[in-house]
Amino acid sequence: MWHVYILQCNDKSLYTGITTDLVRRIEEHNNSDLGAKYTRCRRPVELVYSQKLKNKIQACKEEYRIKKLSREEKINLILSSNHIKL
Repeated sequence: MWHVYILQCNDKSLYTGITTDLVRRIEEHNNSDLGAKYTRCRRPVELVYSQKLKNKIQACKEEYRIKKLSREEKINLILSSNHIKL
């Protein structure tokens, strides 16, 4: 199972990624050099959106779609998914 996720960084910016282990990946973003370069200087990060997908191809396509959205569209996606309010 793959996950597409959006993190809200300490500076209120949004980061989108994919993983097979959501808990491990968030831990890496917050506490490890294995986290993305973008999030390393914007810690702590908080999970605000996630979606399960069956395979890596679907996850990559959804990640790409989300990354093309405007900030406002990403916020609307987060809010419509009943996750944490920004």
